Parts: sequence; C-alpha cells; structure tokens
Amino acid sequence: MWDKIVYIFIITVATYILKQLFSETPNNVKFQSKFLVFYIWTSIIALLLLPFFVFNPKNVKNSLFGVQIIKHVTKLIEVKWHLRNGKVLVEDRGAVIVSNHQSSLDILGLFNIWHVAVKIAAVARKELFYVMPFGLSAYLAGVVFIDRNNSKDAYRTLKATSEVMIKNKTKLWLFPEGTRNKDFTKLLPFKKGAFNIAVAAQVPIIPVVISPYYFINSKKYIFNKGHAIIQCLEPVPTEGLTMEDVPELKDRVQEIMERAYKELSKEVLSALPPNYPLATQD
Repeated sequence: MWDKIVYIFIITVATYILKQLFSETPNNVKFQSKFLVFYIWTSIIALLLLPFFVFNPKNVKNSLFGVQIIKHVTKLIEVKWHLRNGKVLVEDRGAVIVSNHQSSLDILGLFNIWHVAVKIAAVARKELFYVMPFGLSAYLAGVVFIDRNNSKDAYRTLKATSEVMIKNKTKLWLFPEGTRNKDFTKLLPFKKGAFNIAVAAQVPIIPVVISPYYFINSKKYIFNKGHAIIQCLEPVPTEGLTMEDVPELKDRVQEIMERAYKELSKEVLSALPPNYPLATQD
C-alpha cells in the first residue's frame, strides 16, 4: 500500500518538475534549476578531486586544475564570459584583485578566467567552508576562509595569507563590497580589508569589474541565456603608501571601478530590446 503511495507521489512530483522545466512561461523551477545545475556539478567535481588535493594541501595549483573542469558548466546554464584586458593578470607577481559582487555566479566568472592569472587564492566567508564537499575541497585547493564577524581573526588570517602571497607570487581575489549587490547603477561602499592587505604587502591592486547580470530577474523567475563582460582595469600601485593612505586609496579604486561598471552597464543594457524584463524594471 505505502509503496504505491510513494510511487504515485514520486511520479506526480517528477511530472510536475518536467512540466515546469519545459514550460515556455518563466517559473521558479526553471529559474532555480540553473543554479542547482551549477551547485550540483561543482559539488560532484569537488568530491571527486578531494582525494587528490589531500596529497598536496593548500596549493593554489589545485584550484587551477579543479576550475578547468568546473567552468564547463557555463555551457549548460548558457552564460558566456568575455575577458577584456586580461594581460594585467598574467604578470607573475603578488597582487590583490578586487571585484564587484553580484551573485554566486561571480565565482563561475572567476573560474573562467583563472587560467589567465594561474596562481589565485580566493577569499571567501567562513560559512562556505561548511558547505560540503565543496568547502573542504576549496580549503585544500588554497581558498582562504575568513570570519567576517570577527575582524581581528579575519585580519590575522589575511595577514598570514599576504605573506604567502608575496613569497609565492600569488594573487588574492576579494570582494570589497562585502555582500552581494543587485543594483545595476552603482557599487556598494567598499570595506578597507583588501586595501589594508595591499598596502601592508606593498603589492598592486588590480580592479576587476563584472558587467551586470541583465539576464537574471529573480522576482520574475527569469534566467535567460546571456553574457557577462569581465573588464580588468590597470593595476593601482601601493608602493610607498602607508595605512594612513588606505581610506583615500579605497575611495579612489571604488571611483575607478564605479565608472567602469556604469560604462559596462550602459553597453550591455543598451543592446537589449526595449521590452527586455530587467530586474531594475520591477
């Protein structure tokens, strides 16, 4: 009796999901499925690579190997990434990369350009470490997890990481906005952490700006095929600067990135049809 009920329930749910997936009308099932494909694929690859990372823990080259596999999920969710001025990432030296933060897709954009910089250590919030198996695999691949609720502990972690950055000529990737920003018109105020690290280590800051994800509208459950431009700006030197210069440096970099973000936003949005369902129109 119960086995029949379970069977009917599974068939009913499966039928509903398939109907929603193949529906021409936007719906939450279709919308979430694209993110789910990304998360599941990432978790599977992380689990498969975990045993290999154990033999060479905390090596950023582990990340390079892993992301070359994970990044192909881009084709399934129909998002294309276009890198501009990538030559600034090529130079073999320590640096702090700062980028705007819009969505969990940002990490997929990073995966698609990782091979250009080669040695990158991404900085992520501590909570992601507990998302298994991705968290443990990412840790063994050189991702730096910090506790945003404990500024002193976060600073100590980043200070130790910056020493490795200089020694191994690794680039740290941080999101100075501190949280996701869904505003197409401006960036959130930057936090000082990334700039403190760059000045303390006397390494350049490389601003990287990702164009708005115009193809995503969470309120209308829309996730269309689309493209994102990853624009690398010219490095900002920090040689000779002190901690007293950090506020001015932070504001200057934000101004540069804000200007580039608005230009990219204008470029991608102006190419869309007038009736395109942008999230900003809600």
